[in-house]
Amino acid sequence: MKIFMKKQQINIVVELCRYDELPPEYQLLIDAAKEQTALSYAPYSKFQVGAAILLENGALALGNNQENVAYPSGLCAERVAMFHANAQNPAVAPKALAIAAFTDGAFLAVPIAPCGACRQVLLESEERFGKNIEVLLCGEENIIRINSCKDLLPLSFGREFLI
Repeated sequence: MKIFMKKQQINIVVELCRYDELPPEYQLLIDAAKEQTALSYAPYSKFQVGAAILLENGALALGNNQENVAYPSGLCAERVAMFHANAQNPAVAPKALAIAAFTDGAFLAVPIAPCGACRQVLLESEERFGKNIEVLLCGEENIIRINSCKDLLPLSFGREFLI
């Protein structure tokens, strides 16, 4: 019996940038995500997350995390924003998403990334419209700019497995 083992490397290119290096529409998107952190309902974790999605028609879809005492019943900011975008604008593709987090009286210095469930939802929307959704992970020290939700979940589960 011959065993075949092969290593494969997955490379993802991200861009580290500052707020003032981004186009004005992305600066507004980041501002909106940061504003959403103040509207979050996070009495248990005290970890407030805001998300803002820029749609191709220029509209914004906003979201923030919503906790529940029964922890699995809460919802992350990214999913709140994307579900809002898809429910209110079902024929308009998302163009970009910004995510910011606030805790202990300050925005995080280092950007946070979406959880696995959010990554799957974001990828579904990207595939639904057949267009990349640019992701901006916002920290006070820098912003991580990612070209596509697919880059957040390179070995993803997709519709091709159900056919």
